[in-house]
Amino acid sequence: MLDRVPPADPPHPESPGDPATIEVAGLILKAGGAPLSRPLRLSLPVGQWTAVLGPSGVGKSTLLKALAGLGPDGDLTDGRTGGLAGRVAYMAQSDGLLPWLSVADNGALGARLRGQPVDRVRLATLLQAVGLKAQAGLRPDALSGGMRQRAALVRTLMEDRPVVLMDEPFSALDPVTRLDLQDLAARTLAGRTVLMVTHDPMEALRLAHRILILHGRPARLDTPIIPPGVPPRSPTAGDLPARHAALLERLHHLAAEGGR
Repeated sequence: MLDRVPPADPPHPESPGDPATIEVAGLILKAGGAPLSRPLRLSLPVGQWTAVLGPSGVGKSTLLKALAGLGPDGDLTDGRTGGLAGRVAYMAQSDGLLPWLSVADNGALGARLRGQPVDRVRLATLLQAVGLKAQAGLRPDALSGGMRQRAALVRTLMEDRPVVLMDEPFSALDPVTRLDLQDLAARTLAGRTVLMVTHDPMEALRLAHRILILHGRPARLDTPIIPPGVPPRSPTAGDLPARHAALLERLHHLAAEGGR
């Protein structure tokens, strides 16, 4: 199904407009005004994928929204400019496709809203890569849930941003398509700083340089887990199955601890 998609030009690490790190400090996640977390602090290394695991309702999506500027206030800075405005691409858990636009026009939405020319070649290549070439002219209501998620992924990958936030980006896909699109995202977002929320420990182990677990009531971040090797990793390679079992055991242990 997948064609090879060349990544957009990655941000040069020495460019003065690009973040060296993203620092989050003093961020308290809230739901309906009630605090969900202790003050959180984390550092996201430039050019790497960080995955966030944790139980439903703990605040993972709220954390992404905060980084995207859509949630609670905190001290969000990067290592050079001190701000993230205009530097973030955000893929929400819901696909957010505009119902009156075609699949292709949804994919090109960011450039159109900014008044920039659309890279039609890249758009066509991405649509082919995710298996939506034949559906490019359809509107979202004609698509299955998995197709809608693929269209939302195309829109995200079309954005040329140094920081990419993704909330369960592969959750609606069948297992084979999920593996293919994980590989596609890893290639296309090479050199970007990616923060991905997922409920799938194997997905985190495949794609992430670092894994964080958000847990407890109020929520806090566990010590980062650093899987060996270079993503994307094969699910059956080396000791990854054993690490998957250990990560599941860790998640189970933290869930049993509850609010302690």
